[in-house]
Order: sequence, then C-alpha cells, then structure tokens
Amino acid sequence: MHLSLALIAAALSVVSALSASALPSPSPALSMIPAPYLPWHEVSRVSHDPRAFTQGLVIDDEGRMFESTGIRGESSLRELDRDDGHVTRSESLPASLFGEGLALVDDTLVQLTWKAGQAWRWDADTFAFEGLWAYDGQGWGLCYDGEYLVMSDGSDRLTVRDPDTFEVRGVVSVTLDGRPLADLNELECVGGVVWANVWHRDEVVRIDPGDGRVTGRLDLGGLIQPNPADEDPEAVLNGLAWDPASETMWVTGKRWPEMVELRVAEPSGPGS
Repeated sequence: MHLSLALIAAALSVVSALSASALPSPSPALSMIPAPYLPWHEVSRVSHDPRAFTQGLVIDDEGRMFESTGIRGESSLRELDRDDGHVTRSESLPASLFGEGLALVDDTLVQLTWKAGQAWRWDADTFAFEGLWAYDGQGWGLCYDGEYLVMSDGSDRLTVRDPDTFEVRGVVSVTLDGRPLADLNELECVGGVVWANVWHRDEVVRIDPGDGRVTGRLDLGGLIQPNPADEDPEAVLNGLAWDPASETMWVTGKRWPEMVELRVAEPSGPGS
C-alpha cells in the first residue's frame, strides 16, 4: 500500500503546514459528468465474525489483514486469518472508547476513535501500544497512501493529515454529480484515488483526491444474502482493504458473517 496520491501532493504544495485550507474544487463541467458504476466480479469469500462491528480493514504488503471494531466495551484491534476469517490475535480498547477507521503507516497501525478525539498507534508486529494523537471532531475512516493520511468524519469532507504528527495539511470536499456527498465512512487509498464506503448505502465510491469528484461507484447491493441490515439497521457495508499482491479489494460490513474479495474493472463503454 505504498502508493502515492500524486494529485494530493501537488495540491498540497501551496498548503500551509500550520493551518488547513480547502483544496481546489472541480470545474463545473467536470463536476456534472455522471460517475459511472464500475463492473466487478467476486474472486472469493471467507467467514467473518458476525459479532464484529467492523470499522476499519487493511492488508499490509505481507498479506496480513488487520481489523478495527467498534462499540464501547467491544472495540478492538485484530489480525484475521485470510484463509478462514478467524481472529488470530486481538487487543481491546478501553471500554469508554468506540473504535473506528484503521490505517497502516510503515510498521504502525493507526486506529481512530469516534468521539474521543484520539488516534491510537500500535506496533503492527506485536500490537504493543505506541502512543496517542489528539484531533478535533469525529473519527470515521482512515487510509494512508504512502505520503499522507486521509481521514473522514461522516461529512462530505476528507481531511489530509501528516503521518508523523497527525496535523492537518488540507481538506477536500467530495461531490457526486456536482452535489456534496456526505456520510463518507471507511476509506482505502489505492493508486492515486480514495475509495470510500457511504454509510447506510450498499455502495462504494471512488474519489479523485485532487478535486473531490466521485469518478466511479460500486453497487454492492445483494452481496450478502440475506442482508444483515434487514434485521439490524446498523449491520451495513463497512470495511475496505486493498490487497497489493493480487490487486483485489476485500469488503465486509458491521456484523457481517462473510468477507468478500472483489476484482474491479473500468466500464467497457458509454453507459456501462
């Protein structure tokens, strides 16, 4: 996952290191281009702990899969066996905290919390606690592109942060077909774009971080049957992890019984 968001890097050349400022907005013509639904096919699926309130998912260059779970008193950092989905090791957060998004920066896992304003840092090899960063506002999703951390807070904004200090370096407003797209949740940085779950939707969006435009969508309705959200409204799609070895995307949800590996392609033509 050591891939750089080149567009963010270029835009950030004029951003002060001491304060956040908005990055460029897309041109009106680009903003109104409809974001296409992208074709995908299933590669594999494995079991997933149906009690896990998944908030973050990430795969490292060695193929290890890590998960952040939420709910106060149940929040944890986990490593999962990708062959069968079982939890191979786990570390609990204090009962007062609600775990959220997860990113890997070199050998350190960074785990957000929902309303506590704390980003916990863990050694990826040992799960030893390394310290805290403080931040304002809510923490939802987090990803790392090899140069910057990108964070969501449930709004239509992505906040770009320094991976060494967690200081804000810029803010991107996300739009879908020219309109603000709120409820951005779990994030994954891949090859110059940011993928995001949209809370309470069976949809994942692909975002151009240079101007915030959604440039593609995945319709994942019906991916799990029966849909866990039919019985539990909060058991929604949430959890994105890019596998750099196979170039596939793993997805799951809060209290979902399975994780699914997908291969995504570009549309074959107009209207696809």
